[in-house]
Amino acid sequence: MTEKEKMLAGEIYDCGDPELLQRWHYAKELQLRYNNTDSRNSEELSAILDELLGSHGDNVWISAPFFVDYGENIHIGSHVEINMNCVFLDCNRITIGDNCGIGPGVHIYAVTHPVNPTERLSPNSQFWKSLTAPVTIGNNVWIGGSSVVLPGVTIGDNVTIGAGSVVTKDIPSNSLAVGNPCRVIREV
Repeated sequence: MTEKEKMLAGEIYDCGDPELLQRWHYAKELQLRYNNTDSRNSEELSAILDELLGSHGDNVWISAPFFVDYGENIHIGSHVEINMNCVFLDCNRITIGDNCGIGPGVHIYAVTHPVNPTERLSPNSQFWKSLTAPVTIGNNVWIGGSSVVLPGVTIGDNVTIGAGSVVTKDIPSNSLAVGNPCRVIREV
C-alpha cells in the first residue's frame, strides 16, 4: 500500500513520501497563483481552481488568500462562497455541498496526528506521522468565521455553525450549533 493509499484509508502514513510531497508542492504553486490573481479575473481564477480542486460546481467564489494541503481532495458543490483566510487541510476528502457559505478564517482539518509521541514521531523524516478522516458538509450550510471543523465530522443539511465554534462531533441537519465544543442549541 502506498503512503497516499494509507492516507486516504485513514491509516498512519508518512507525509514526507515523495509522491505526496510532489502534489503538496504543486498545490502550493497553484495556491500562490490563485492568491495573487486579480479578483476580477474570474476566468483565470476558475482555471486555477479546475487544476487545484478535486471538483467544483458552478458559481463557486473563494476569496484569496485560500490555503490547502493537496487541493485534489476538496470537492465543492454549486453556489458556494468561501471567504478569505480559509485553511483546508485536505489529507482526506473534504466535501462541501451546494448553497454553502464558509466565513473568513474557517479551518477544516481532515488530518490529525497520533496522540502517542512514539507513534507520531518518525526518526527518518522531518515530518510527523499523520492520520486522516473525511469531513462532509451538507447543503445549505453556513459556517461562521474563525470556526474549526475537525477530522471525521459530518455536518448535515440546513445547518448554521456559530462563529468561533470548534466542531468536534457530527451536527445533525436542521440545527443551529455553537461553541467549543460545538453543540446544537436549537433546531431551525
